[in-house]
Amino acid sequence: MRRIAGLIFCALSVSLTVSAACEHGCEGNCEHEGLQLRARIGYNIGGTAPLGMPATIRSLEAYHLTPSFMAGADAMLPLGNRWGIQAGLHVENKGMDGEVTTKGYRMKLKMDEDEMEGLYTGHVRQKVRQWMFTLPVQATCRLGSTVMLKAGPYVSLLFSKDFSGYASDGYLRKDDPTGPKVVMGSTEDQWATYEFPDDMRRLQFGVAVGADWQLLQRFGLSLDLSWGLTGLMKSDFKTVEQTLYPIYGTIGIFYRIR
Repeated sequence: MRRIAGLIFCALSVSLTVSAACEHGCEGNCEHEGLQLRARIGYNIGGTAPLGMPATIRSLEAYHLTPSFMAGADAMLPLGNRWGIQAGLHVENKGMDGEVTTKGYRMKLKMDEDEMEGLYTGHVRQKVRQWMFTLPVQATCRLGSTVMLKAGPYVSLLFSKDFSGYASDGYLRKDDPTGPKVVMGSTEDQWATYEFPDDMRRLQFGVAVGADWQLLQRFGLSLDLSWGLTGLMKSDFKTVEQTLYPIYGTIGIFYRIR
């Protein structure tokens, strides 16, 4: 109950931020219309990260783009000249492929069919795949005749997921900083791997804010930011020290059907 209350509070806070902007954004020239339908496609870019970079992650070595596409449709019902409410259904992938250097980072690895856990120092590559259905419900506010702000909560149901990677060019101290040392090399047969798709949440909650900018009569651009509040992994997953939050921006285009 506390978590649900926190989600509702965050969603309301975001919506109130949008409402403050709307007080000055429309001087009576926003024409009231009926139900609007928009089809949209976009590209997600972002990643899963803790709040604040922990000291055990020393540097980000590389970030590789992934096929993180989004497609869906939204229905927006005006509630007056400025305000409205919008709901949609999107299918999307929120992926990540990154490489970091760590020092003393707690991990659970598999090497030559042996599983081991401890503090790892070296190179880590991490890949995340999250194919999902997302249902956003947002308050909307029109700024003039071409710009619409939107904010509110969303829920996502994952139907395909993966959290995996490998460790190389480093070593693991089993159990604690003075434990036995296991070395990982630079070639694939010397890597240690990890894979935790079963520990990922299937249901995610979060908040999203964004803006639609109508360039032509039917077509426009969109920019959105989503922040998962529940974390990527299940609450009983302790192998990774920090809670990982899915944070993604989406740039896209939309077509106004009506």
